[in-house]
Amino acid sequence: MAKISVGILGATGMVGQTIVQLLDRHPWFEVTELAASEKSIGRRYADVMNTRWNISESMPDYAKDMVVKECRPNLDCDIVLSALDSGVAKEIEEDFAREGYAVSSNAKNHRMDADIPLLIPEINADHLSLIDVQRRQRGWKGFIVTDPNCTTITMCLPLKPIFDKFGLEKVMVTSMQALSGAGYPGVSSMDIVDNVIPYIGDEEEKVQTEPLKIFGKSSGGSIREANFAVSAQCNRVAVKHGHTECISVKLAEKAEKEDIIRSFAEFNPNRALKLPSAPEHPVIYIDKENRPQPKLDVNAGRGMASVVGRLRPCSILDYKFVVLGHNLVRGAAGAAILNAELLKVTKYI
Repeated sequence: MAKISVGILGATGMVGQTIVQLLDRHPWFEVTELAASEKSIGRRYADVMNTRWNISESMPDYAKDMVVKECRPNLDCDIVLSALDSGVAKEIEEDFAREGYAVSSNAKNHRMDADIPLLIPEINADHLSLIDVQRRQRGWKGFIVTDPNCTTITMCLPLKPIFDKFGLEKVMVTSMQALSGAGYPGVSSMDIVDNVIPYIGDEEEKVQTEPLKIFGKSSGGSIREANFAVSAQCNRVAVKHGHTECISVKLAEKAEKEDIIRSFAEFNPNRALKLPSAPEHPVIYIDKENRPQPKLDVNAGRGMASVVGRLRPCSILDYKFVVLGHNLVRGAAGAAILNAELLKVTKYI
């Protein structure tokens, strides 16, 4: 089978580097273009990244001699995976979509647009129907799909089986978010060592609004948002990778603890989708009182799963639990790749 050609926008940042690494020997995709900011254009990727490669795995051989190009829609590829900063992503991604490219974006700019899918393939693959509306309304030959905020993805995976089986009325979440979520060089060591920073710009708003679109019903070319309430408090902590979230939920229907744990185990939409980057079990429950922990569990499911523990009754709502997800893999780079895989199996690319 001929592989689908892929371009990576923002290939020199932490998310872009992670996409480069994750696409090494991918069964469906072949990276043919790397693009980044002006200071990198025209140089070998290995030379640009000489002192900037921040991924623990070695740089893949395929990328080393590739020449970095400008983020303009003249790249030789079928789909672009965008790891661009939100400060420049909006116009660049729209230019690519206008010129006929499929764009799988990690940026926040278009997530809440009414005609652009905000995707977690295990949860709302049916929202891809918005692509047809998007093309018709905007006159684009291509299209944009987005993945959610990293904290949102980690939270929504375990919420989905609960939502389906018991319903949700209220969700309260307090996050402890890893440093790599701020990019590189990110947060100053003087700010984060021996400290917790109880504010991340725009983060709480995204965590409170994105799930309602993700869990919404697709009907007649639009999304009717879910009606449960989400309250979020987001904190930056001195952990390299892995966002930990403490979640309390109020259910619409009564459930026993064992019922919820069983719903986690049974939740596996990838049996039908068969996406190569999807984890075998998107929600992994660990029945130990001191888990999950970033040091022990961040790479579960090749970094693509949400790891849940400490499910117990909540004295204010119904139940509370802890969830951990890899913010760079499932929360960013892997999410954009997974959305691209979904586009392939649904024949949008």
